[in-house]
Amino acid sequence: MMQNNNISPQDEDQMIDQAYQNLLNGYLSSNHRKKVEIIEKAYKFARDAHQGIRRRSGEPYIMHPLAVATIVSQEIGLGSTSISAALLHDVVEDTDYTVEDIEAQFGKKIARIVDGLTKISGGIFGDQASLQAENFRKLLLTMSEDIRVVLIKMADRLHNMRTLSSMPPNKQYKIAGETLYIYAPLAHRLGLYAIKTELEDLSFKYNHPAEYERIKEQIAASEEGRNELFARFSAPIRERLDNMGLKYEFYTRVKSCYSIWNKMQTKHIPFDEVYDLYAARIVFDCGDESSAKRVCWNIYNEITEVYTKHPDRVRDWLTTPKVNQYQALHVTVMGPDGNWVEVQIRSRKMDEIAERGFAAHWKYKIGEGEEEEELSKWLSTITDILKEPEPNAIDFLDTLKLNLFASEIIVFTPKGEAMKLPKGSSVLDLAFTLHTDLGTHCIAGKVNHKLRPLSYKMASGDQVEILTSNTQKPKAEWEKFVITAKGKARLRAALRHQRRLIIEEGEKRFMNFLKEHNTEFSNELLSQAIGRQRVAGKEELFFMIGNDEITLNEEIISKKEQGLRFNWWRRNPFKGKDETKETTVEPAKAIDTKSIYRLVTDSEGVSNYHIADCCHPIPGDDTVGFINDSGEVIVHKMDCATLARLKASYGQRLLQTSWEDHRDKFLASIRIEGIDQKGILQAIVNIISTNMSINMKKMNVTSDQGVFRCDLDVLISDVKAVTNLCREIKKVKGINSATRMNRL
Repeated sequence: MMQNNNISPQDEDQMIDQAYQNLLNGYLSSNHRKKVEIIEKAYKFARDAHQGIRRRSGEPYIMHPLAVATIVSQEIGLGSTSISAALLHDVVEDTDYTVEDIEAQFGKKIARIVDGLTKISGGIFGDQASLQAENFRKLLLTMSEDIRVVLIKMADRLHNMRTLSSMPPNKQYKIAGETLYIYAPLAHRLGLYAIKTELEDLSFKYNHPAEYERIKEQIAASEEGRNELFARFSAPIRERLDNMGLKYEFYTRVKSCYSIWNKMQTKHIPFDEVYDLYAARIVFDCGDESSAKRVCWNIYNEITEVYTKHPDRVRDWLTTPKVNQYQALHVTVMGPDGNWVEVQIRSRKMDEIAERGFAAHWKYKIGEGEEEEELSKWLSTITDILKEPEPNAIDFLDTLKLNLFASEIIVFTPKGEAMKLPKGSSVLDLAFTLHTDLGTHCIAGKVNHKLRPLSYKMASGDQVEILTSNTQKPKAEWEKFVITAKGKARLRAALRHQRRLIIEEGEKRFMNFLKEHNTEFSNELLSQAIGRQRVAGKEELFFMIGNDEITLNEEIISKKEQGLRFNWWRRNPFKGKDETKETTVEPAKAIDTKSIYRLVTDSEGVSNYHIADCCHPIPGDDTVGFINDSGEVIVHKMDCATLARLKASYGQRLLQTSWEDHRDKFLASIRIEGIDQKGILQAIVNIISTNMSINMKKMNVTSDQGVFRCDLDVLISDVKAVTNLCREIKKVKGINSATRMNRL
């Protein structure tokens, strides 16, 4: 650890004492029962245990548990048990103390939470793929045992993100990637919206520092105009709310930097065209919570008397709260400037639960009521997934992530039972949710008494009956339209079971074939068969035989090629190329992951890197290098979806990169949109080929009812050249936009 020589021991002690006093003051001002003695004891125990240890930033290590405990208390709203566990959360991992020592000093409850935190310490992911899924299972299983384990882990991750600047760049990429990939969606699912937003923004800050700063500056620059507009928008509403005799707050909440950037990326629009930059929020005090829903609707009526509502943008989370118990009424109305403004209407209690999620239930002393039941339902879904062994850790994590951010629909069984599913769920998703056998034998569904295929996407309010057949078997192509975590897990388990049966049948056929030809089985003969068929191993060979994809004949066991060396074919998802190739994998080359890796191409056109096929970065893009199993550096765009998975799981292989001398041309895709008119295509081609001497590789042009669209691929030198090209194309009469697209 680094030593901090800029502060005296006396000042350090004063700093630590002040941090502890801030923690205590926050706790004493909360609604929790005042158990100061246990917190004091935990603080002294942790301070002694971490004595002399420092963080990478140079500050005393005890400042980290104090910060985590403060977040747990003041930002999540938990009580003395959680605060004590947060103070002790690193003691077992980093010192000689054991869980038994914690139990002897602080009791079983705190010891169990500390034990849960120790089991998932060091991040969700280990260095090996086989460990990643197991560590994540531990995280989710501890959630079902005691939700406070995960809430404290969230606080721990939030403080680590707040202090991430002291880490080297490759560690920053890994931790930020892991945070954005798993922790932010998990915070969202638990209803910790304030924490979720900060985790996203901090991840964005370290992944795209220049973009982050630019958006921050643009938000600040537009603040004055935004405030003036909100004052005009809110004045007539305030007058009506005052007449209702309400005690309320009416304010705006600007979208986070990450949300704005994400919208700019997905919609391919500049900052100036993000019209829903902020949402207005009305939070009212309500003495009798049973009347809160009625007050929300009364406020809604007053707002829609003043402004015109958007017919498709009313969100009623009062009648049907989200799984994490988020309750509010959202209405979008046309503002005085001609832009849509969303207004969120909540009671004080609804707002508390919206910001702090399930943790707010401790504040309101809610016991085993509806909220706990809803949480239990979601946790039982997760537990159900965990029962199925998943060999591919990345697939396992992707499956879970699908449902962490999902919006929800409610459908009904023929008996009237309500089922909550992610938005976009198919008939097959419902079948697997109800029972594995229903899913594996499902042939169709009756949706509102009309026959629909397995892939049919249901909508809220649909009544759905599952139709099955004993002859139906699960098919691999079903994965294209199964989106629920439970459905994917159960489908994959069924496919694996079916595959095992086919492999057993193939092996049986192979052995019988050898007997029929009086040939004795040997590993050499099996390797020869594998080499001739160019498959990945004996399981693949037996599967293809059992599935009638390989016909057994005497050539498979002939000995004329014995003694030849057969290379195994290997499919590597991180090669940077999609095709399968015959190769002998070499050990990874020694590349210093702590230094900047310079991307260069020599005079003969040989590069020290490969461009990732998933995102096709070009010089000038923010990029990260990934060292694959062969020691090659694959370059990904910073916002690449594949890289998000790699950052979360293979952080030790990431490289900070910089574009150096390059003579290559790179493929870039551009989308052009505008009003169709005579000569528009010729004008575009003249700019690209004649004026700018850029080589076009592909062009796809469509025109629909006067709207012109052109998608084209060009060979280009760098980002600056793409920007110049788009600028010149936008000068053509009738062209509305020309933007670079992410290539698939």
